[in-house]
Amino acid sequence: MTTAGAGQAEADRGEKGGIRTALAGLTTRGRSFLAAGIAAAICSYVLGQSDLLRVGLLLAVLPLVCAGVLYRTRYRVAGSRRLSPARVPAGSEARVHLRMDNVSRLPTGLLMLQDRVPYVLGPRPRFVLDRVEAGGRREVSYRVRSDLRGRYPLGPLQLRLTDPFGMSELTRSFSTYDTLTVIPRVEPLAPVRLSGEAKGYGDGRQRSLALAGEDDVIPRGYRHGDDLRRVHWRSTARYGELMVRREEQPQRARCTVLLDTRGIAYEGAGPDSAFEWAVSGAASVLVHMLERGYSVRLLTDTGTAVPGEGGDGFAGASQESADAAGLMMDTLAVIDHSDGAGLSRAYDVLRGGNEGLLVAFLGDLDEDQAAVLGRMRQRSPGAVAFVLDSDTWVREPSDVPGPLEGSEDRLRMLREAGWSALRVPRGASMDELWRQADRERRGVAAPSGGEGP
Repeated sequence: MTTAGAGQAEADRGEKGGIRTALAGLTTRGRSFLAAGIAAAICSYVLGQSDLLRVGLLLAVLPLVCAGVLYRTRYRVAGSRRLSPARVPAGSEARVHLRMDNVSRLPTGLLMLQDRVPYVLGPRPRFVLDRVEAGGRREVSYRVRSDLRGRYPLGPLQLRLTDPFGMSELTRSFSTYDTLTVIPRVEPLAPVRLSGEAKGYGDGRQRSLALAGEDDVIPRGYRHGDDLRRVHWRSTARYGELMVRREEQPQRARCTVLLDTRGIAYEGAGPDSAFEWAVSGAASVLVHMLERGYSVRLLTDTGTAVPGEGGDGFAGASQESADAAGLMMDTLAVIDHSDGAGLSRAYDVLRGGNEGLLVAFLGDLDEDQAAVLGRMRQRSPGAVAFVLDSDTWVREPSDVPGPLEGSEDRLRMLREAGWSALRVPRGASMDELWRQADRERRGVAAPSGGEGP
């Protein structure tokens, strides 16, 4: 829940611009009265009718008095905005709650409330608030929805004050705004086993052995509560303080999700394009693997790794899965095409050789990029590739004669390198492809017991 936009609406200041601001606030009715009054005064002078002059003065003075009184009004109105939720998947709705508080000792007149929203979120919401008593409050809400991921500003909030006769209106704006984050759609995935890696926690998990032998021990300083049977006396004598052996530490299984963002690899735009499917697929896999207890990392063709470049770049056990998922979802919400032409930068990031399961979402590939992916596979115990052929996404199904020879060659190169490579047709279900990848991998290598991702 996010609260923003709190503040006080203030009128325009300055003596020189005061009269001009007040007159600029005249409504159509006020301008009509003023014009009618001036016309009546001219007619009274021409015709010599004093009664008509009094009528003209009344018609002309009324809107001017209303504009002056409205401009001099100093309502102290505080406003706040609350998003529920502040992060919403594409295609889902979020509700925006607006709250107005009259913090002055005088009641307000009629208030017209308007919030600024981007056009992709829907029409601009407008509300009419009746008289708000001193110390009173009013709450209204509206819904926003977007099929396009991104970060969208909401605000600033505007108030329109009007006089009782509708002769003049004055707009006052708040200075702050909120940001709504529209993240990619996330599709639930089935718990399958795509590699021989152990699952995040449980039987068969990887372990880091701290003690390989009496001479290979990596000790640490004694801490209150440590078992005295773990004291390493040789290191204690060397460092002059009590040292203990490190215990066997469990390691979470790892998963790297590679997202190809090259602009030359995709065609088309919009929520139903191939690139948007790839972004949504990457988000689905990231969330699924975090829920299964894996340490995950998002990697792009530019070599950028999320959640961070420090250390190994993975969201480790010390970092909350919810925080890691939020960071990666925020990144995917605004990710766009890159200007790169290859995947060599991503390959350089995978130089550690202990990247765990590698899941790649790829656009169009040439022989060079397929060869780079083949070398990536050598640094990962398991690899799955979802390849999106642009021709099948930008053309109608009846216009596509079948798989092109070039794309078939690329898929064959990936499979020969050890990838479980699948072509992604337009409108495909990520969950079905996820299950298919598991079936194809089990056809290559017999699965070990236990449940996987």
